[in-house]
Amino acid sequence: MRPLAVVRRALLTPRGLSAIAAAAARDAVALRNLARARRVALVHSNTSVMLSGAATAATARLPHIWHVREIYPGSAFERGWPAFRRLLLSAAVLPCVSRATAVQFGASREAVRVVLDGLAIEPRRAPRAEARAATGMPEDAPVIAVLGRISSWKGQDVLVRALAEPELSARGAIALIAGEAWPGSEERATAIRELAWTLGVSDRVRLIGFRADVENVYGAADIVAVPSSSPDPLPGAAIEAAAAGCAVIASAHGGLPEIIRDGRTGRLVAPGDPAALARAAAALLGDPDARARMGAEAAADVRERFAPARLLAAIHGLYDEVLARPPRG
Repeated sequence: MRPLAVVRRALLTPRGLSAIAAAAARDAVALRNLARARRVALVHSNTSVMLSGAATAATARLPHIWHVREIYPGSAFERGWPAFRRLLLSAAVLPCVSRATAVQFGASREAVRVVLDGLAIEPRRAPRAEARAATGMPEDAPVIAVLGRISSWKGQDVLVRALAEPELSARGAIALIAGEAWPGSEERATAIRELAWTLGVSDRVRLIGFRADVENVYGAADIVAVPSSSPDPLPGAAIEAAAAGCAVIASAHGGLPEIIRDGRTGRLVAPGDPAALARAAAALLGDPDARARMGAEAAADVRERFAPARLLAAIHGLYDEVLARPPRG
């Protein structure tokens, strides 16, 4: 066992990419030897391990399935995208986690497939009173939760700004922020606290850090927000909250419209628009029946479309397709 070179957004700098390339070269030697010893038939890697899988497949002369889990245009990696796109298209198959992820390849789509992720857990909502006690939330206040890493593009700041809008200010709505920043980026959490203080909503913003008991976060929340300000390929936070039966409000870009069906299983709002988020949240807070209906329909819909068995069948189909091809010369 050894850790592989993994790409984080913070490493998308010339120095960071050089370090990743060097680590990937070392990975490839070890993985090539492992592939030969185990008589491996193909290599299946993720774009988060950008170069290790490609290097291993090339040195071991094996077909490569490269799972695309990022949207690169418009990100910090945009300048390197044209070259990386060409490298990605050298793979035998490119399963993409969403249509939004696939579309970045434009007309060069022969190798591209859309393969939705499967639920990795069985999410559930804890009973409201129990969940509110566990998370320190008041019994009666409306609560909007956001779960995930605190970052510049996950939208925690959009929710904080939405609290200052008249629709949510009048209701005394609370933002329950569950998650932490990446190590070394703790200033992100500090920035959220400073923004809340500046807007005069500090008393209604609760940062509770990483929580393993997500069922209590779901149970304490009247609404779960996924307000990503940059396109998110296929946020697990939205899939899992919907599967748990929560009413979800999400940004209408990236892979989120492929998870949430607007008006049926949740609401989609303009990205980076606190006022739009506030209006949608206020409407749902004022309509408990709609929240319950959307949550129930979301749970049924998401659990069917993102069932692990469907993902496994799709991946096995890709393996059969690739292995049926003539070997490379």
